[in-house]
Amino acid sequence: MRFDSAHILRMGGLAALLFLACFSVTARAEVAVTFYSHDFGKNFPHAFFVAKGELADGKKIDTAFGFTAVNVTPGILFGSVDGHVHGPPAKYIAESNPHFTVTIDDGRYSKLMAVVQKWQAIPQKSYSLNKRNCVHFINDVIKTLDLKTNLKTANWKKPRSFMEEVMKLNPFLK
Repeated sequence: MRFDSAHILRMGGLAALLFLACFSVTARAEVAVTFYSHDFGKNFPHAFFVAKGELADGKKIDTAFGFTAVNVTPGILFGSVDGHVHGPPAKYIAESNPHFTVTIDDGRYSKLMAVVQKWQAIPQKSYSLNKRNCVHFINDVIKTLDLKTNLKTANWKKPRSFMEEVMKLNPFLK
């Protein structure tokens, strides 16, 4: 079998492409989502998450979300009040307890943000200490990431205990 120069060039080009394909790296999303609780202090107990990393398109992620009452007053003890999804400031995060981190891809990040948007859109009076508080929000987020939670938990008002319970239900968490 004889090969002409055009055929050799095509085969050489194909070989070069295959060689380069072996070393090409596709962009990989890697966003670390860390779940926190904040104990009693100036503020009542609270649960929230922090997401940091980069999406496949290169977009940097550095955000945090929790769900809380707009105004923390004795009114939260008596019924529903206005609530909102809120990102805690850096100092508050630094003074809080990290419990575990889950690394997610673009698809899971989109689902995570859909939960945040769903909670942002809940009609007011959206915060209820007994039925829709920060732990309920975090439970919704955790379920979206396909982690186990206990819907019959006694810890709906105890963020730290809730996080510890989630870790027991998902022993691979760190």
